Amino acid sequence: MRPAIIKALFAGTIFTSAFLLFLVQPLIAKQILPWFGGSAAVWSICMVFFQVVLLAGYAYSDWVTRRLGAWAQAKLHVGLLLASLAFLPIVTSARWKPTGSEDPTLWILGLLLGTIGLPYFLLSTTGPLVQSWVARTPWGAQVYRYFSLSNFASLASLLSYPVLIEPRSTLVQQAWGWSLAYGVFVLLCAATTLYVARHWAAPARGAGELPSGTVTKAARPGLGDHLMWLALPALGSWLLLAITNHITQNVAAIPFLWVLPLSVYLLSFVLTFESDRWYRRAVFVPLAAVMLALCAFGLQDSLGSDLRTALPIYVVGLFALCMFLHGEMSRLRPGSAYLTRFYLMLSLGGALGGVSVGLIAPHVLPAYYELGVGLTLCALIGAVLWRQRRVGMAASLALAGASAWFLFLQVNVDATGVRRMQRNFYGTLVTLDTQRGSARDDVRQMYHGSVKHGEQYLAPERRREPTTYYGPRSGVGLAISAAPASSRQVGLIGLGAGTLATYGRAGDVYRVYEINPEVFDLADTEFSFLADSRARIERVLGDARLALEREPAQAFDVLAVDAFSGDSVPIHLITSEAMDVYLRHMRPEGIVAFHVTNRFLALAPVVEKIAQAKGLHVALVHDEPAEPGLRNTDWVLVARDQAVLTRDAIRIASSTIDPIPGLEPWTDDNNNLFSVLK
Repeated sequence: MRPAIIKALFAGTIFTSAFLLFLVQPLIAKQILPWFGGSAAVWSICMVFFQVVLLAGYAYSDWVTRRLGAWAQAKLHVGLLLASLAFLPIVTSARWKPTGSEDPTLWILGLLLGTIGLPYFLLSTTGPLVQSWVARTPWGAQVYRYFSLSNFASLASLLSYPVLIEPRSTLVQQAWGWSLAYGVFVLLCAATTLYVARHWAAPARGAGELPSGTVTKAARPGLGDHLMWLALPALGSWLLLAITNHITQNVAAIPFLWVLPLSVYLLSFVLTFESDRWYRRAVFVPLAAVMLALCAFGLQDSLGSDLRTALPIYVVGLFALCMFLHGEMSRLRPGSAYLTRFYLMLSLGGALGGVSVGLIAPHVLPAYYELGVGLTLCALIGAVLWRQRRVGMAASLALAGASAWFLFLQVNVDATGVRRMQRNFYGTLVTLDTQRGSARDDVRQMYHGSVKHGEQYLAPERRREPTTYYGPRSGVGLAISAAPASSRQVGLIGLGAGTLATYGRAGDVYRVYEINPEVFDLADTEFSFLADSRARIERVLGDARLALEREPAQAFDVLAVDAFSGDSVPIHLITSEAMDVYLRHMRPEGIVAFHVTNRFLALAPVVEKIAQAKGLHVALVHDEPAEPGLRNTDWVLVARDQAVLTRDAIRIASSTIDPIPGLEPWTDDNNNLFSVLK
């Protein structure tokens, strides 16, 4: 077989595995999202599973290359590849649908293990394992370029899913397409495995050595090397997640904004491992130092919170810092005999960084302070690298001190004027009092990240006035007013500060569905909307859709679906199946009110398409109040009975919904936020 064909076989196997590895993550998570709700929780648990299995795959690769001969490796790996075909197609079985009594974390992990466990594990092993085989060939000096290729494939997969794949296919079609592609991967990987076992059963002399002039070490790596292999990727992963949290929570709640930092993170791997020509210390070390100082300064200055300046600063900063971290890691890459151990430590470091920011930080830090900590650690790692150079070490320590000082200032600024700040799995909640020139106009506000979730007047005589998105002429205000004069049954999906409870009258029942227990806590202790309401308040903790699916019909007069103001839109609450759930709980003349006020997404056409498909009637109420305590809002009202939406107040306030060409009704199986970006 010609060398070009053999190289193409190796490259095709690695590219396919990396592409499928990244593609399966959003695909499988979207399949189970409607079952469990709470997009942040589901995605985070999935990411923990993916990181752990990836680490297990790298550990397997390190073990088999060190403990087994070529033919033993081939027999074991081909056997596992054939066994993994039993998992296809990767369509989640209905038997995994929860009843509500299970621990969701353990249930999701079990579901993932039973659905994609072995295929994902084998995809994870491919990069380091095939590269260890490439090292036995006459062109083994190019082995690390295949790592660059795998990251390029991951980047291509990341960008193609929301733009090309998701808008043009249903989840079932995606699952079957992925399964067919995995079958092709199994053929490629099996062919590669058997070919290497037959032709290069033992490493060729000098095959793993790189050309002279590179900085790759051929000697046995020491403890210091292993620690650096661990620390450098850990900091890269730490900065990726910390900067993503900062720009999506503290800067702007823009959907898909997380794609930018992840793209530059992967790009840094592509460049630094493609060849030594891309990472130049003389360029990237000064650039990384300047951007680190700028990123740290922005944590306590408006420069780092204004979208126009913060986005370029933190995206460019992440690229420069990852080029530095991954470039230094590339300079420390070992000879081929230690290749799989190198990748194992790299994977372990990435997992440690991810776990630190994704799982530990929400429980030990009251707000998003992990970025300041990560920047300080990044400067300290520079001091370790330049420990033999006094000037470099002194500059790194000074930079670490400056970063720590700016972190202290950030904490001090956040604490100024803040009444409560608390954080859990769902993010950071803050309450603060704001003065507006007159004691009568002063308010207490609640924020989740950069999104306001309600406010209340502090003056006792104004405490029961509706504020922000919930004025009397807003869509939900008109819907509640249009309800029967007798006792009303109102459902609220999303609590916030509890403002809508102000409309409660004696005899009314307001049933609140809220997934975050700390929102209930702040609504009770920091605001009085719930306590002052004349209605009876019922509370349901957990995902609203799951709760509504389990409950008997509630006979709501109004159901307010108020969960779409941030960047993490819970799509499972705005699909055709969700509408069926809502309708089961509505009285014949009831109104489902969707709060679709959003700077970045046009959600009104989505609701309209679903309603039209079900023979329902809709009215868009756009309100621009003159009162300072109220905000411009968009609510889409949905009803079975058209007469409900043609009553004077609603009819007069109704606006036309601008259609989106080609938009189809969203379902759990077929939906795409990219198609409704403004």
